[in-house]
Amino acid sequence: MDLGISGKRALVLASSRGLGLGIAKALAAEGANVLLVGRSGDRLAENCKAINAEGKGKADWVWGDLSDLNFVEAMTAAVKEKLGGIDILVNNTGGPTPGTSEEMTADKLDTFFQSMVLRVITLTNGLLPQMKEQGWGRILTVASSGVFEPIPNLALSNTLRAALVGWNKTLAVEVAGYGITANMLLPGRIHTDRIDELDGANAKRTGKSLEEIRSASVKSIPAGRLGKVEEFAAAGAFLCSAPASYVTGTMLRVDGGASRSI
Repeated sequence: MDLGISGKRALVLASSRGLGLGIAKALAAEGANVLLVGRSGDRLAENCKAINAEGKGKADWVWGDLSDLNFVEAMTAAVKEKLGGIDILVNNTGGPTPGTSEEMTADKLDTFFQSMVLRVITLTNGLLPQMKEQGWGRILTVASSGVFEPIPNLALSNTLRAALVGWNKTLAVEVAGYGITANMLLPGRIHTDRIDELDGANAKRTGKSLEEIRSASVKSIPAGRLGKVEEFAAAGAFLCSAPASYVTGTMLRVDGGASRSI
């Protein structure tokens, strides 16, 4: 299938590694020009070098920290300077620290709300006028399967990512008439460094070995394995594509059937 995004311009947040990098690679493989964002200049530069060596979509990078008060202004300027405009926005953020509901202090809530919710919404609002003017746009927000089925010991993530669900659905209705779609992509157990970190935290919390934690996790997944970043990224690339023009306001789970909710 031709995804129809060759030459489209994409900003992919938190793309120095993991799911964000996977989506950036998938978009570039379809000929899109991607701007990677992260806090590791060396890693971003290496990623861009690898993407550009493929000879399809072009890749560039910009340093950016979602906790920075000037993040939105910096990204808006970078889009203009390095891409010359925007067609695709992939909202991706790092996950918060593990913990229970009782451990959600006011300081933690405020800190992670700023980087996981406020920056996503304000950056999207800042880039929407360009998409409206050209009559085409794709907004993809990466969240978590925890918005369907809260994940134990991830109270902060369950709470803050759920806030984006209501926002995304509202936004999708408001911008559909401009040829813009807004969708959410929800990863289950996709094997990334983040999953390794969470499994390590669970092992420490429960006194079990990392192998026991991982084995129990895999057993709970009908597919019988962890997902691959490439599988997740392929779903993201489709939601950013031209053929997906009639898909908006949705939440797509990529979880190997792990979620039991309808």
